[in-house]
Amino acid sequence: MEKKLNMGCGNDIRQGWINLDVAAIEGVDVVHDINQLPLPFSDSSFDFVLCQDILEHLDYIPLLEDIHRILKPGGEVEIRVPHFSSRFNFIDPTHKKMFSIQTFDYFTKNAPFGRNYYFPFHFEKTVFRKIHFSKSYVFFINFLVEPLFNAGQRMRTFYEASFLSRLFPAANISVRLKK
Repeated sequence: MEKKLNMGCGNDIRQGWINLDVAAIEGVDVVHDINQLPLPFSDSSFDFVLCQDILEHLDYIPLLEDIHRILKPGGEVEIRVPHFSSRFNFIDPTHKKMFSIQTFDYFTKNAPFGRNYYFPFHFEKTVFRKIHFSKSYVFFINFLVEPLFNAGQRMRTFYEASFLSRLFPAANISVRLKK
C-alpha cells in the first residue's frame, strides 16, 4: 500500500493519507509547522506527497529539499501554486513567491541552461505539468484557452513569454516531480 502525505492539508482531509497541517483541525494526523525543518518523518518514507497552495507562502527551496528527503526512490511530489500571472498573487498579502510552468525544472537532473549546480538535490524528472485557468461564466473563453496553451511545452513557453499571459491570466500551475 502506498504511503501518502497531504502536506498543509487545512480542511482537505484525505482518508488513507497522513494529513499534516500547522493547525490542530479535526482529521489532521500530524500537527507541524512546515517552516520548521526537518519534517517529522524518516528518510524515504513516502511514495507520494501532495503539496497544494503552500509553497507560495514560504521560502520553499529548503522545504522542497526536505520533501525530496522523505520521498522514496521513484516517489512523486505533486505541487500546485499560483501562476505568476494570477491575480491571486497580488490579492493575498501572505504570498511571497511567484511561479512559472518551468520553475520546478530547476530542481531536476536536466535543469534548464545547465543549472544543475544550483541545488544539492535533484528530482529525476518532471512527469506532469499544466497551466490552469479560472473557469466561470465570466471567463468562459478559458474553457478554450486552457487546452490550447497546454498542448505542449512549446505552447506553454510561448504563452508565458508573450502578451498572451497578460491577455489571458492563468490561475494556477500544477507539476509532478519524480524522485
